[in-house]
Amino acid sequence: PYGSVKLDREAADAFKKLASDAKDEGYTIVGISGYRSYHTQVTLYQRYVSKDGKQLADTYSARAGHSEHQTGLAIDVASNNPNILTFEQSRSFAWMLEHAHEYGFILRYPEGKEHITGYKYEPWHYRFVGLDIASELKKSGMTFDEYAAVYILD
Repeated sequence: PYGSVKLDREAADAFKKLASDAKDEGYTIVGISGYRSYHTQVTLYQRYVSKDGKQLADTYSARAGHSEHQTGLAIDVASNNPNILTFEQSRSFAWMLEHAHEYGFILRYPEGKEHITGYKYEPWHYRFVGLDIASELKKSGMTFDEYAAVYILD
């Protein structure tokens, strides 16, 4: 019921709980893409470059070795419609915005923060960062990049 994606064990357990609790409240959240191997990311990125050119592809796809999907901590989600591009229009998206942090997940590439994250808005892309960091990001409104710059890299 949660999709058939691979994630880091802690992230997977948190996602299963998130999806189950959402379902109990009448929402559907399914994992569409999780862990990707280096080879898979190479193939995916090259396909995007062939389709849209390198400059545009770099705004929405990471090069192999730089993708959060390769960590097993990132997940792309959908609702009843398995097309991630429609997730933002679903009731489940609103639920995720309100509750994802309670399970340790953040919306990784929020709208209006492209100049900070380096990627265009992706309402379907969530990253497991743990309960403490997710809660702090929700409360502060910071992106993960801003948090990392202030608390991790400094």
